[in-house]
Amino acid sequence: MNFTDMLLFGIYPYIASVIFFLGSLLRYEREQYSWKAQSSQMLDKKYFRVASVFFHVGIIMIFFGHFAGLVIPYEVWDFLGITLAGKQLIAMGVGGFFGVICFIGMTMLVYRRLFNPRVRASSSTMDTLILLLIYWQLILGILTIFVSTGHMDGYVMKDLMSWSRYLLTFRPAEAIGFVADLHWIYKAHIFWGVTLFVLFPFSRLVHIWSVPVGYFGRNYQVVRRRFGGRKA
Repeated sequence: MNFTDMLLFGIYPYIASVIFFLGSLLRYEREQYSWKAQSSQMLDKKYFRVASVFFHVGIIMIFFGHFAGLVIPYEVWDFLGITLAGKQLIAMGVGGFFGVICFIGMTMLVYRRLFNPRVRASSSTMDTLILLLIYWQLILGILTIFVSTGHMDGYVMKDLMSWSRYLLTFRPAEAIGFVADLHWIYKAHIFWGVTLFVLFPFSRLVHIWSVPVGYFGRNYQVVRRRFGGRKA
């Protein structure tokens, strides 16, 4: 057993999970006023909406794509009549499409964050770090698509699914056997993806927990104008 593989892909994900959940809970309990997205739209609106929409649409679809690819057992895909090769083709096509959309939005946001004086002055070190890390992770993800064209049988994806399954069932020693011999770019993508969970509680990413789902089902609020001290 390779110690480095065991540390990075067998132990590190559990450490990251504890930091992710416990850190988020502690921040919510102790620093609720810092629990926000800290939007910089007021500082510079030019192209911000386009960049933000592209980024959020892309990243949300990529997240659900990774969830479907890593968490849903491959037996389910087989039951649906989708082969491993077919699943890989779908992942490459859909992932590539939304990856490009996200990349366009992120490139605009990164440029804005680094080169707009007002936005840069209002940004913390963590704001810039987390944005660059997501950008780097996105680039790695797009590059994996090109590497995947060298093996279209889908078995690398099955190995990644098996790695995830064995980790989720607390069998790390067996899990690392599925990633030990993978191309370095897959390993890098996994490592930096896990690292995002480590940094999550210490960044503005915590606002993800506060998605206003209840907003869509709440009652309408009636707002009335006042004339001469009386309600209209």
